[in-house]
Amino acid sequence: MSEQKPKKILVVDDESDVTDLVAYHLKAKGFVVQAINDPNRSIGAARSFVPDLVILDVMMPELNGLQICRMLRADPTLNRVPIIFLTAKAEENDRVQGLEIGADDYISKPFSTKELLLRVQTILRRLADPRSEAAAKLSVGTIVLDIERHEVSIAGKPVELTATEFKLLRLLLERRGRVQTREHLLLNVWNYETEIETRTVDTHVRRLREKLGTEADWLETIRGVGYRIAERRPRDPS
Repeated sequence: MSEQKPKKILVVDDESDVTDLVAYHLKAKGFVVQAINDPNRSIGAARSFVPDLVILDVMMPELNGLQICRMLRADPTLNRVPIIFLTAKAEENDRVQGLEIGADDYISKPFSTKELLLRVQTILRRLADPRSEAAAKLSVGTIVLDIERHEVSIAGKPVELTATEFKLLRLLLERRGRVQTREHLLLNVWNYETEIETRTVDTHVRRLREKLGTEADWLETIRGVGYRIAERRPRDPS
């Protein structure tokens, strides 16, 4: 049985002390790392290196991380590579924007290398699961959504959802941990333009929560922004 090849990670940041620190800790964990300090070289480096994951700064001269992320997502050979933003831009709107354009995670500077490594390993482990590619079932807690059968169950008991509620829950589960703005949900669930009343989303989320019953706390409200399915179950109030 052949050994699994080490995962390749591309680190892009215009500050060499950051790339040196990140590369050192990633290499210590067995990753193959390429560090780039010139953002203009990032796309070419990604195409030749073909990384399994990209760690990307946002605030860089000439070509910023948001622009690079869009370019990666538009490239047919790189558009599925997970991206972690590592940046000093820590405002909620910045995080939401980064996630909305296709980033998989967002870590603010100053950062913990231990946390960064954990996030990297979590994303790569998720991708290594053969079921993660076009999974027939999505689940969180005791909620199971069967895409092929168009069925939802909680603790093994069927739950009746409307077609819209099913589509809304599926989208949130597929993007678990990532904030989905009301506007984004309108476009992707209802196919509406963003000027349509966003209360439509709130109404459907409220009804969906009612049907999820004891599992409703997985569906989190991010005040002033939108909704997400939590990465881990919120702790019960003590």
